Amino acid sequence: MATKRTLHIALMPGDGIGKEVIPAGRRVLEALSTSFPLTFTFTTLPAGFTCFQETGSALPASTLQTLRAECTGALFGAVSSPTTPTLGYSSPIVALRKQLDLYANVRPVKSVRGAVGPPIDLVIVRENTEDLYVKEEKTYDAADGSGKVAEAIKRISEKASGRIARMAGDIAVRRERVRRGMGARKEGAPRVTVTHKSNVLSQTDGLFRATARKALMEERFKGVKVEEQIVDSMFYKLYRQPGDYDVIVAPNLYGDLLSDGAAALVGSLGVVPSANVGNDFVVGEPCHGSAPDIEGQNIANPIATIRSTALMLEFLGEEAAAAAIYKAVDGSLEDAKILSPDLGGKAKTDEVIEDVLKRL
Repeated sequence: MATKRTLHIALMPGDGIGKEVIPAGRRVLEALSTSFPLTFTFTTLPAGFTCFQETGSALPASTLQTLRAECTGALFGAVSSPTTPTLGYSSPIVALRKQLDLYANVRPVKSVRGAVGPPIDLVIVRENTEDLYVKEEKTYDAADGSGKVAEAIKRISEKASGRIARMAGDIAVRRERVRRGMGARKEGAPRVTVTHKSNVLSQTDGLFRATARKALMEERFKGVKVEEQIVDSMFYKLYRQPGDYDVIVAPNLYGDLLSDGAAALVGSLGVVPSANVGNDFVVGEPCHGSAPDIEGQNIANPIATIRSTALMLEFLGEEAAAAAIYKAVDGSLEDAKILSPDLGGKAKTDEVIEDVLKRL
């Protein structure tokens, strides 16, 4: 009998519907224990704007300490961020990425078999630690007296650009291996598309472009085709020809925008997962926000969280367990009998969870 591996998973519901969808991840993981040599323990940790209001910190030091000392991975729900400056507040998920060096945000975007339109199966790999998201901003009075001026630092480094490109290359190679194993190949070689705006931002995006291309020339990526795309035309082509793309790698801001925009291609943010990945830790995170307009109504779509749970398992080396989750979710979506309101159905959050669990 195989020795069971124990994974210690932190549950960080955060704000809004995060409290309603993160339990779906836990239930799916618990269900896996009957079919795979895995056991799970769970710790619920505070983070988010509500936590900030209650404690003065959106990401308490005790949360970080527990993550580092006790946990194998984590699931993060959603965060409600104030739209106006709030003294002392900063995004907990941005801080989490920096503190744990979760330098890659990985977002698969996949259509359901039988859906209207061309089949879509791509991954957006977003650099997670720098660019405009370093949050170094200032506001001052213009010297000519014409009013306020606001400035923000856009920081791009060789280190961050190189390692995110390598992550994209590794994902492209793994996706091709999985496709061959399933007997289903995407036309052509595995591809990585480097997205930038170096025609205007020649220093920052120019460094990202050059460093990414250099990293993807390494021997282990010799079977990977490397392309590049200016970010504005990337949006146009992504919407018009999504089937042309395999893995897209981008700096932080462009990756953020592309990721949410690509969700429109598959119906809803409620089905799009993500994982924040570093060399030593991974946090699964659904792409939707805290959705305060539907909080407490039991109609939030849990699919993005369930898929994010599978994605977390992938990066923890449990690809077979992850595949079982993906298969259960795909089966539920393809049957289209139990769909949440964002997908045109009437099912409650709990009903969607139960349908996926039955398929496991």
